[in-house]
Amino acid sequence: MERLLEYFGVASGLLYLFLEIKQHRAMWIVGFLTSFAYIFVFFFAKIYADMGLNIYYVAISIYGFRKWSESGEKRKKQEAETILYRRLTLRSLLGTVSATAVLYGLLYAVLHKWTDSPIPVGDAFTTAAGIVATWMLARRIIEHWIYWIIINFVSVYLYYLRDLYPTMLLYFCYALLAFAGLYMWKKKGIETDDRTL
Repeated sequence: MERLLEYFGVASGLLYLFLEIKQHRAMWIVGFLTSFAYIFVFFFAKIYADMGLNIYYVAISIYGFRKWSESGEKRKKQEAETILYRRLTLRSLLGTVSATAVLYGLLYAVLHKWTDSPIPVGDAFTTAAGIVATWMLARRIIEHWIYWIIINFVSVYLYYLRDLYPTMLLYFCYALLAFAGLYMWKKKGIETDDRTL
């Protein structure tokens, strides 16, 4: 059962990333299903912070779907033709880095002190950065791709350590596709400001 859930998560995860690159709002539905499956995969593998991260992903998938669905017909037509994004400002950069650091510290303390997690440092890092990166995606901040490139390569190593080889392959693909997503958003996207997103 655990392997079956993992394979389902891999397949739906790849579909999610394809939809994310295209900025198709169905990605939030697929992401919901992927994250729900990985709650159990990571529980069985004792990767507790990533399990918690997937609970967060389930919730933020609902938020992201609602946020991306708030637009009127004109906006939907424009989205079908272009990719809209914004960039981090100095203020939001400091905020995202600070949020990542605080979340990391809290998660590491919990994992180290109160769980039997075999990889608390990496698990806390990928979870903290993943929480922030997903918020950035919901706000269409292009730099979320850079976060994901780093997170995914670290995750590949963590899942290797826990013998989650299909998931390791998924996250390697995630890392490569995050490069493609960054490239596509830069090449085909239109930078805009907060008033239009």
